[in-house]
This record gives sequence, structure tokens and C-alpha cells, in this order.
Amino acid sequence: MSDEHHDFRPQSPFNALPPMVIAIALVLGGIEILFQLGTLGLIGGQQAVGWRIAAMEDYGFFDTVFEAMRAQGVWPLEHVRRFFTYAFVHYSITHALMVIVFILALGKMVGETFGNFAVLVIFILSTLAGSLAYGLILTTNVQLLGAYPAAYGFIGAYTFILWLGLGAMQENQLRAFTLIGFLMGLQLVFGLLFGGSPDWVADLAGFAMGFVTAALMVPGAIGRIRARLQRR
Repeated sequence: MSDEHHDFRPQSPFNALPPMVIAIALVLGGIEILFQLGTLGLIGGQQAVGWRIAAMEDYGFFDTVFEAMRAQGVWPLEHVRRFFTYAFVHYSITHALMVIVFILALGKMVGETFGNFAVLVIFILSTLAGSLAYGLILTTNVQLLGAYPAAYGFIGAYTFILWLGLGAMQENQLRAFTLIGFLMGLQLVFGLLFGGSPDWVADLAGFAMGFVTAALMVPGAIGRIRARLQRR
């Protein structure tokens, strides 16, 4: 009988995730837990019941506010921060959980490929791209909330990874866009059935930013772009 010792202790699933992905998920999840505990009256007293609504008003992105800042040429910090803070407030626990699942799943691949810093950069830039597109393209009174544009940014980066891989195997690179095509189609179907939401514009902008950012993080990419521009 073998004397070899086998360690059958279960490994934590978080060990396989890049630290920055875990950090983002914990922040998003932690904020949602606070809202849930406040709603249940377990913390914060009576005022805590309205924490989510107050956060929506104070940190959500409003096209009307954006247009007012553009018209007046005044950019107060309390409103400029909305370009980013909207990502940390969700409509419900279901809304937050879906975002977190996307970020954990796609962020893992992005983090393993490009590193922790890339995860943070893609999260920030995709969040910004989402709010800018929402404000510049749309005219709406519906506020933008939730980290879906950032999640779509990770989908964009993941799509770029697939695009490179398919190219290396000399296969059809358009297959890399199957996931985003499916998700956009799903949003269209839900919109037709239950009423559309304009936030798909922000999601698509987040996707595009994630794809471009991932492309620029490939070693030597910026140098090649600069050389190409100089030849024109």
C-alpha cells in the first residue's frame, strides 16, 4: 500500500481568480449587501430603507444633468463623478448579481491574459465610455445605473482574445463576435417583448472600449499604430 500522502482539501474557487477581479466583485457585492440590509431594517435605522433611492439620485448618470453641464460649460465634481459612480449602484439584487457573474467569468480570462492592471483599466474606461455614449447619443430621462457597461468591456476584451486566437489558427475571426451578437440579440428580444431600455447604447460602448483597450495592451501595439499614422 502506498505511503504517499494525498491532500484532498477543497481549493477555494477564488484562488483561481485574479485579485483585481475579486476586488471589483467584492466592492459591487458589498454595496448591494448594504442596500439589502438597510431595506430589511437590520442596519441604519429607518433612513436606511431609502439608501438605494438616495444613491440612485446622488450617483446615477442622468442625460439631463450631462446636457445641462454641456450647455453651461460648468463641470462640478459632484456631477462629473456620475460618469463613474453610476456603475456601483444597481436597481436590485438581481441586477447586481448578474453583473458580478459576468465580471467574474470574463474578468478571469482578461486578468489571466493581460494582468491585474488591465482589469482595472478596462473596468474604468468601459464605465466612462458607457456614460459618455449614453449622454452623447441619447436624449432620455431614464438614468443609467449598474456596471453592465464595464461587464461588457470585459466581454469586449475577451472577444479580442478570441479574435487573436482564431486568427492564429487561420479560422474565421468573425466567430469571436458570437457572444456579443447573442447578447445584443437577447436585449432586442426582451425589448420587443417587455419594453426597451436605452442602456444597450452604454453596453455596446463599453464593449467597444474593452475591445480597443485590450488591443492596445498587446506589446508593441501603440508603436505599430504610431508608425502607421506617420506613413500616411
